[in-house]
Amino acid sequence: MNQAIATIALVVSDYDEAIAFYRDKVGFRLIEDTPLAPKKRWVLMSPPGAAGARLLLARADGPEQEAVVGRQAGGRVMLFLETDDFARDHARMQANGIRFLEAPRHEPYGTVAVFADLYGNKWDLIEPQR
Repeated sequence: MNQAIATIALVVSDYDEAIAFYRDKVGFRLIEDTPLAPKKRWVLMSPPGAAGARLLLARADGPEQEAVVGRQAGGRVMLFLETDDFARDHARMQANGIRFLEAPRHEPYGTVAVFADLYGNKWDLIEPQR
């Protein structure tokens, strides 16, 4: 039996601002942007060269969903962006205005730093120890 997590939904306030952030600042590719209804779209993004899970940007629909934008993990790191060159990607992301919440640190599992997306969700940028 083979299984894989293919897509992870991230609740956002606005499709276009989220696309711009992940494409222009983080460096993701826009894979698909398909209208489904007047206010609903299927928006998939992924890191360059990614063979793993994709990110589905899902616009909040109503007060209950709007309340979790930026807090889907209750303040914890929610997503882990793995890189093969931490220094390159960290410098590029900083130059693009990404807000890192800490200085890079070296852990037994690799080099890592936490950053926040445009809504405040926490991500790890991590280069695993090889």
